[in-house]
Amino acid sequence: MPDCRLLARLVLALVALCWLPVSLSADQPPNVIIIFSDDQGVHDIGCYGSEIPTPNIDRIAAEGMKFNQWYVASSICTPSRFGLLTGRNPDRSQDKLLGALMFLGDRDKDRGIRPQETTFPSLLKKQGYDTALIGKWHLGHGDAKFLPNNHGFDKFIGHTAGCIDFFTMRYGKFPDWYHDSSLVDEVGYATHLITDEAVDYLKGRGEDAKKPFFLHLAYNAPHYGKGWDPGKQEAVNLMQAHPDDLARVPESDDIIRRQFAAMVMAMDDGIGRVLDTLDETGQAENTLVIFMTDHGGDPNYGGSNLPLRGSKATLFDGGLRVPCVMRWPGKIEPGSECNEVASALDIFPTLCHLAGASTESETLDGLNITPLLHGQADNHPERTLIWHLGQHAELNRGQWWAVRTGDWKLVIDRNQEEYLFDLATDPNEKKNLREEKPEAWEKVKGVLEGHIAEVWKE
Repeated sequence: MPDCRLLARLVLALVALCWLPVSLSADQPPNVIIIFSDDQGVHDIGCYGSEIPTPNIDRIAAEGMKFNQWYVASSICTPSRFGLLTGRNPDRSQDKLLGALMFLGDRDKDRGIRPQETTFPSLLKKQGYDTALIGKWHLGHGDAKFLPNNHGFDKFIGHTAGCIDFFTMRYGKFPDWYHDSSLVDEVGYATHLITDEAVDYLKGRGEDAKKPFFLHLAYNAPHYGKGWDPGKQEAVNLMQAHPDDLARVPESDDIIRRQFAAMVMAMDDGIGRVLDTLDETGQAENTLVIFMTDHGGDPNYGGSNLPLRGSKATLFDGGLRVPCVMRWPGKIEPGSECNEVASALDIFPTLCHLAGASTESETLDGLNITPLLHGQADNHPERTLIWHLGQHAELNRGQWWAVRTGDWKLVIDRNQEEYLFDLATDPNEKKNLREEKPEAWEKVKGVLEGHIAEVWKE
């Protein structure tokens, strides 16, 4: 006869195991949230030295890792987003997405991300992830083939243009707010709506709660809004802070910066609600939260990249090096910092590695930086990153090239002026060594020429 007390203890132990949090499973892939802000520079986040209070973004840094040399794929919205989602340099895109797709007119109505251009959400989806994009897309509009639901996202709520009116959810007077592939009318304030949808998603996953999730939370703040001038019958750029948020910012002679700060604070409040929801729903422990910006800020619309040189739509570091913080309880050491060179291009291979998704068939420009998340920087390779901006007549932008390899940075600006910087000794790109260091110049220029020969050979 078995010992009844021993049998009872075994039953109780088995029951207890059944109730252990799923997150304790070593094999379970993490949930992931990427919070992607718009037109926000390295001096627009509190933990990077800004005067704008961002306690919730700072909380991610305090409870996780702050990256001090994080680069994006481009200093313009569309190519930056292409690089993040595909892990590929934007000049590899079929439609050469090297500038912002324009919402109106015929030029860009049949351009965007193409079916054969694999996104990491599509690979996560194959691994059983539930995937959602809430917020800004800007990788094609109008035709359903360009919409997020055809590029790896189960759910899409948001807009497709580069900017919208924060109060009407329209590009000027033209509707641009989607629920999946359907245009809908919404009333509210865009930042609040995006946050509300994210909170609802995290709380209401139902049967999908058994699956890991990827949420791309792409705020359009603090980018300016796109209002409508009825007199001129044209769309206009407007800073559109909510009055309640503007009241929280001290009076200032710099009206634009004050509006910008209010828009950042509203977004930071929303990020706090998302973090609180993860706690309330018991999902925080196994969720990797990543906050970064899409590129540097535009000083004409309130952004600041100081002390870095340059801004949005340039290839100096002010346009490319951005804030990035990550939190993953039990995996990333709280309060840690990473000084290695890393890139938004690395998100694709890193998340696929964590999810167990193969990337062998993909041509990627990013690296798996999982070791960096665990504080293991010893074997991190010397990085080579390449950027290209295309000409854009409507926005008065010219072609740029830039390469960073090791600490050397080459820049060829829109006027074809050539620069060489040693970022180890001159991180703010003040001294041009083009003439002083001809051997270094030729070495980095050779990297660029090799890339051009590979990607632009046709």
